[in-house]
Parts: sequence; C-alpha cells; structure tokens
Amino acid sequence: MEPSLTAHSSVAADPATQIAEAKPTPVQTVSAGAQAAAEKQRYLPLDVYRGLIMLLLVSDGFGFGELPRVGLYALIAHQFEHKPWGGAVFYDLIMPAFLFMVGVAMPFALQRRIEKGETPRQVFHHVWVRCLSLILISQVVVSVGEGRAQIQFHNVLTQVAITYFICFFLMRLKFWQQALAAALLLAGHSALYLLFPGPDGAFAQVTNVGARIDRAIMGFNYVWPCVNINFLAETPGVLFGVWAGNLLRSQRPRAEQLKILALGMVAAFASGLLLFPLVPINKWLWTASYTLYTTGWVLLGLLTLILLVEYAGIRRPMIVLTIIGMNSLFVYCVDELLRGWIDHSLQLFTRGFKVLGTFAPVAQSCAVLLVIWAMAWWLYRRKIFIKV
Repeated sequence: MEPSLTAHSSVAADPATQIAEAKPTPVQTVSAGAQAAAEKQRYLPLDVYRGLIMLLLVSDGFGFGELPRVGLYALIAHQFEHKPWGGAVFYDLIMPAFLFMVGVAMPFALQRRIEKGETPRQVFHHVWVRCLSLILISQVVVSVGEGRAQIQFHNVLTQVAITYFICFFLMRLKFWQQALAAALLLAGHSALYLLFPGPDGAFAQVTNVGARIDRAIMGFNYVWPCVNINFLAETPGVLFGVWAGNLLRSQRPRAEQLKILALGMVAAFASGLLLFPLVPINKWLWTASYTLYTTGWVLLGLLTLILLVEYAGIRRPMIVLTIIGMNSLFVYCVDELLRGWIDHSLQLFTRGFKVLGTFAPVAQSCAVLLVIWAMAWWLYRRKIFIKV
C-alpha cells in the first residue's frame, strides 16, 4: 500500500497543508535479499498499528459480544458489536482505521518503488493490477463464504481497491486540490441523501437513497444495511491517511509531527460533531460525519502508539502485532474462509470452554484467534509475506 506522488509546493502555514505537503525523507535503496536493510526502513509504529487493526478486524469481537446483557457485561458487549443503526462504538472504529492505514502506507510504499527506478507507467501498472487483484480475491472470498458464485461490491477488499485507486490519482494533485476533492466527496455524498430523502427520512434504513440506488442497479440490498455509494465518503478517510503518511515521512521534528497530528485529531472530532445535527453519524451509510468523527479516534490511536513505541520504548512486545500486520491479506482471507472450520475443530478439544461459564465464548474466540496468529507467525519466521 504505497509514493507520495503529491506535488511539492511551498508548505503552507496551516496544519492540514503541512500534513499533505511535507517533503519526504529520502529512503535507502534496498538490494535484493537485503531483508535486514528493508526492515530498518519500516516505521515500527505503523506496522504495529496495522497489526492492531488486523487483530481487531479478525477477532470476532473476542467473543465479548456474546456476554450477558447485564451490568458491566452489557457495557463491554455493547462496545464489541456494531451499532444496529446510527452512532459509533469501539467496534465501529475498526474499518475506518483499516482504510486510514491503507492511506498512510501509500506514500511509503509507492516512494520505494520510485527509488528502485520504476517509471510512472510501471507504478501505475502496479496500482491497477493490485486493485484488480484485490477485487478478484474479494469476489472469490465472498462466493466461497456464501456457497455460490456472486459479485459483491461492498466488502473490505473491494472498498480498499476502489479507494486506493482513487487516492493514487488524488495524491498527484496539490494539497488545496486534494482538500477540495475531499470536501466535494463528503459534501456530494451528504447531498445525495439530503436532496433525495425517502418517505421515512433522508437517513432511514430501508428507504435511503443509497439503498434505493442499489435496488435499482442490482435488484437487491445487502444483508447488512450498507450501500455501494459508501465509497464516496470512504475515499476521504484514505486520503487523510495519505496526508498523515506524508507528514511522518517528512523531515520535520517528531514533536512537530505529533503536534500537527493532534491538531488534525481535534479538527476531525470537531467537524464530525458539528456536522452531526444535519448528517447523523452512521457506519452503515458511512456518512460524512462518521468519516470525520472516526478519523479523530483513528488519529488518537496513531498518536498513542507512536508515544508508546518511540517515547516509552515499548518495542519488543509489539512483535505480536507486527507479525499479524505484515501478512494482513493472508490473515483476512484465513478469517473469512477458515474461521468456522477452525472454530469447529477446536471445539472437539476445548468443548467450547463451557467450564468457564459466562466467559466461554471469550475463551473460544481467543483460541481461534490464537490459531490464526500462529499461522501468521509461521509465515513470518520463514519470511513469507503474501501480498499483491
């Protein structure tokens, strides 16, 4: 996930411009087989954050969603299940964080390709082949999961491919043009709902414009109440990650980078909450307020990990997360295709940990997650990284 091809004009005074137009630090060329040198080029907090996001993405909520709906258990369970409609809890932050990290990685990875001597044509070829590969893989995963061949546009890998492809071109623009594009995408997405409300309101679950468009084009709606036009508001979230990636690659002192990220976090929270009365925070419709509000939380997570790794010096334990993050595509596919089989196989030996009573679902879910992590660890030890 990859160069900042952002045009390098003079850096404006406002923090957002500083994020987008920060001049990248030169990256050393990696010779073939020089794994140690390649690892030194990686920025550990980003690998850790990617690993944390992937861990949460395939965790199935650690089984907390199956806790009894009483007392403290109810509070925990509430945070590990998607909101049925409107609002956002902890579990609703995972996908925005995943897309944000796609954007953060783009300046690092694409720049490495340029420094290896690839031409713009070769870089573009890599981008479109990568996007096409992700879409094809997603359709195979969805079809196997459903038990029949089908095409589905709203799933994790397809949304990554679409937003990645769009942001590749947006990165080539000047910052003010990128900012304008992000604003137009969010405003246009909101306008579709507000200008074409259904009989039950602009953001009603069944009659919203996104659901109506899907029924008109596909003839049906997804089982989950998400809609295909979500990519319009998802793309700015990836672009915000690109800006953060450019900033972290810049030559600015780390303290200044953190200050800019903190200002961006405050701006994201404020703008999302200010927009909330007009456009509700809703994951399933991926509203503009949801994009902005969750970006605030995502930036808070990034800042926290940078402080833990770089300032508190907590590095060695982070290998647990790095291992799963460096084979994210493999881990995702295993979770989608084999989680049920792994769960069933483990229950032959664990009996579902029924002896633990209330916490049986938590133990079983964590056991499945441990198996998936062990598979990623096996690949990591052999330096096998499955990528497209």
